Amino acid sequence: MTTDRTTEELRRGRYISLTTHRKDGTGVSTPVWYAVEDGHVYVWTRADSWKVKRLRNDPKVELAVCDVRGNVPGGAARLSGTARLATPDELGRIRKMLARKYTYQFWLVDLPAAIVRRGKRPHAGIVVTL
Repeated sequence: MTTDRTTEELRRGRYISLTTHRKDGTGVSTPVWYAVEDGHVYVWTRADSWKVKRLRNDPKVELAVCDVRGNVPGGAARLSGTARLATPDELGRIRKMLARKYTYQFWLVDLPAAIVRRGKRPHAGIVVTL
């Protein structure tokens, strides 16, 4: 369960450290862009990323606000949750949430990647319930 302080910390942050787990239980943390809405945390990532593969085996995740390099500041709340891959119907909504939060930065990353992929979007959305 999250407190108002934790929720506000999540809303203000630019990156979260998303920790997924290998089959042997070892945690692997990755800094990612995210959005918070309706009590869920939404992440946009490549469909062929290792974090997606790990989530298919184990939906348990941990989150903490971090910097671009994945460094979690002392005293930052560490939250546990359950993640699932977004349905195709949810992908557009997740993409819009991230574009709204990161504005031009999101488009500077996403648009050139779409051109290289010739319009194909091999992306996955991750929905985390805390």
